[in-house]
Amino acid sequence: MMEIKTVAIEIPEGANIIIGQTHFIKTAEDLYETMVNAAPGVKFGIAFCEASGPCLVRAEGNDCSLKEIAIRNAGNIAAGHTFVILLKDAFPVNVLNSIKACPEVCSIFCATANPVQVIVAETEQGRGVMGVIDGYSPKGVETEKDIQNRRQFLRKIGYKL
Repeated sequence: MMEIKTVAIEIPEGANIIIGQTHFIKTAEDLYETMVNAAPGVKFGIAFCEASGPCLVRAEGNDCSLKEIAIRNAGNIAAGHTFVILLKDAFPVNVLNSIKACPEVCSIFCATANPVQVIVAETEQGRGVMGVIDGYSPKGVETEKDIQNRRQFLRKIGYKL
C-alpha cells in the first residue's frame, strides 16, 4: 500500500531553498562547512532527515530562524536522507556546485525562491521524495520586452555586466 502526499514548503521572505538527498550522518556538518566556504556572509539553516538508527532530524546553521524553519520543513517532508537548506544573503547559484560536490550529496531536487511543493510517497517502511513542484506552469513565451526585462534584472542583481 502506498499513499502519495503533497507537502507545502515554508520559505521565508527574501530566502531561497535547496532540497536534496544525501546518505550519511555527517551531512549536516559537511553542508555547514560547504555553505560557509562557498559564500562567506551567507545566512542559512540546514536540516537532514536521518534514515536509520535513531532516525532524527539533524540540524546546523548560523541563523536560528532559518534553522528552525529548515527543521520544520524537513520534519514535514519526513523522507529519509532528505536535506533542506534555507539561505539568505546569497543565491543558490553561489553554493550549488559546492553542495553537489559534497561527498554525501546524491542529488538535488530543487534550488529556488519560488513556492515549492514536495511530492512524497509513503509506505509502511517510510517516506520518499518522488519530485517537487517548483513555482508555476509557463504562461507563454517571452517577448522582446520580456527579454529586455530579464537582461536588466540580471544586471541589477550583479550577475551580468
